[in-house]
Amino acid sequence: MRKIGSEKKLCLICMEEHDVDIIAVVDDETFKGEEVSFSATYEYCRDVDECLETEEMIKANSLAMKDAYREKVGLLKSSDIIAIRDKYGISQKDFSEVLDWGKATITRYENHQVQDRAHDDVLRKIDSDPKWFLEMLKRSKGKLTDKAFTKYHHEARTQYKRKENQYLIDSISAVYADYEDEMATGCTELNLIKVVEMINYLATKVSSLHKVKLMKMLWYSDVLHFKRNNAAISGLVYSALRMGAVPKAYDQIVSLEGVTFDTVNYGDSESIAYRFQPTSGFQIRELKQSELEALDTIISTFGNLNTSEIVRRMHAEVAYKSTPSDGVLSFEFAKQLSID
Repeated sequence: MRKIGSEKKLCLICMEEHDVDIIAVVDDETFKGEEVSFSATYEYCRDVDECLETEEMIKANSLAMKDAYREKVGLLKSSDIIAIRDKYGISQKDFSEVLDWGKATITRYENHQVQDRAHDDVLRKIDSDPKWFLEMLKRSKGKLTDKAFTKYHHEARTQYKRKENQYLIDSISAVYADYEDEMATGCTELNLIKVVEMINYLATKVSSLHKVKLMKMLWYSDVLHFKRNNAAISGLVYSALRMGAVPKAYDQIVSLEGVTFDTVNYGDSESIAYRFQPTSGFQIRELKQSELEALDTIISTFGNLNTSEIVRRMHAEVAYKSTPSDGVLSFEFAKQLSID
């Protein structure tokens, strides 16, 4: 028993006016076949050494017991559901409408009823995937006022923007799930943190680092490190395209958080190039010394070459000449790389 407060009032236990203590007690109960422990609050009369639950305490203690059950069996607690709803700034009634669960369902879940596993999974999906919630919101637009829809849509878009980098990571990971051959990955698991660091390191050392040149320098760095250490740096898988090596999911990779580039117009307005810059505050956290040494060798070899020159070098590599168009460049050709 732990005292958490007191109030001078008419004690409903002894019917005398005095300081009535508010206490917290660890209670044990069985709910849906599960033994649970939870902190319950009571009014306590020291004169007769007895406790009493007010109506508000009965509700709070019941919710605490059910939250203890939820936590034990792996369901969201009532406070978790409130937090999900608050994240999107949506009312209980409108949240239920969007989910098509009935107008009072969310109110019950937040106050006294334990949700089933299927509803819990939906709530978790909404919490982790704002894009999915946006789709549900659009589907239920006719059930909401225009003002409410606009508000919720704005909040959901804000959450989606915050999760954008994770969506990119998930998208890239899905592409790379198809590549388990060690000679495609350079015996290295995909490490997007290293990829971002490689791009920034190259951008720091190479002036006018454009898209085509960057792609070739990434490939050369990975293959050179494999040649020296039997493992690539990044785990990227490269395709043999017309201009040379291109990492799978390249468009998503260069959009990752931490990668910075400018769009530059050359000649007429339709000629646009991407020039990569080091991201402000860039620091090396994952790249190892041997990996930096491989990058430095590639920088000293190719840093001053223009796009056409590095493409010609790429086309002369055994790996490129031995790979069909659009095929995956195998690291088995690393020994024949033109650089040591």
